[in-house]
Amino acid sequence: MDMKLEVVVIPVADVDRSKGFYEGLGWRLDADFTADDGLRVVQLTPPGSTCSVIFGDGVSSAAPGSAEGLHLVVSDIEAARAELARSGADVSEVFHDAGGVFHHAGTKARVSGPDPERRSYASFVSFSDPDGNGWTVQEVTERLPGR
Repeated sequence: MDMKLEVVVIPVADVDRSKGFYEGLGWRLDADFTADDGLRVVQLTPPGSTCSVIFGDGVSSAAPGSAEGLHLVVSDIEAARAELARSGADVSEVFHDAGGVFHHAGTKARVSGPDPERRSYASFVSFSDPDGNGWTVQEVTERLPGR
């Protein structure tokens, strides 16, 4: 049976501010519904993604800004960084990890610039939304077998 990741819920403090931020990044607004009991659900989808994010009022009990490790995948990390910066995101410089396998949490073992060999899965940028939910953008130019 296939199981596909459809939605990730992210906790935010100000729904309209977050909606504006993600729309400013070029994410598609899929839904903005409010129920009679005050529940508000906003769903946006990054360009090219089949997985969306949802946030709103009454959607999550997690502390706003507590999501970390959210990953986006792009084919050109430098172009993605430039686009995010143009869209208003406070995006990091391009980096790779000193260990060369995956990135460490936070900024530990970050080395400036893309992976020297430009290996797939090895170059990154990071940014946060207005609440501090942490995103990592990873360059994938060739998928591992079976992926």
